[in-house]
Amino acid sequence: MSEKYILVERSPTIKEYQKLREAVGWGNVDFGATEVGLHNSLFSVCVIYKNNVIGCGRLVGDDGIYFYIQDVIILPEFQGKGIGKRIMDAIMDYLKARVHPNAFVGLMAAKGVSKFYERYNFMERPADAPGMFIRRKK
Repeated sequence: MSEKYILVERSPTIKEYQKLREAVGWGNVDFGATEVGLHNSLFSVCVIYKNNVIGCGRLVGDDGIYFYIQDVIILPEFQGKGIGKRIMDAIMDYLKARVHPNAFVGLMAAKGVSKFYERYNFMERPADAPGMFIRRKK
């Protein structure tokens, strides 16, 4: 990447998070619920460009058996520049260091982006069980 994008381990602020969600058409959720959700993330990263958060990713779950990759969001004008890969690489590094054998790691991929997650060994679930998953083996 020729431009300077800084990846930092932190949650986005409520305002930053809502801006990202709105920009990709996900709408906003309740302010109080957003505050609780962001605070309870197991792991979060933000990508900053010119002092503005342009992307984020979170990991939620019980920190033992179940982990879910959540909210990998990049502002549309910054998509296709490798930022999503940097976010996912950071999340996957966290998982590699912390996840126990046979733990479940899941995500819900937005329509049309499942190929992006397949590079991380996620597989599409059958039509009657939506989402994608990866199970770490011993």
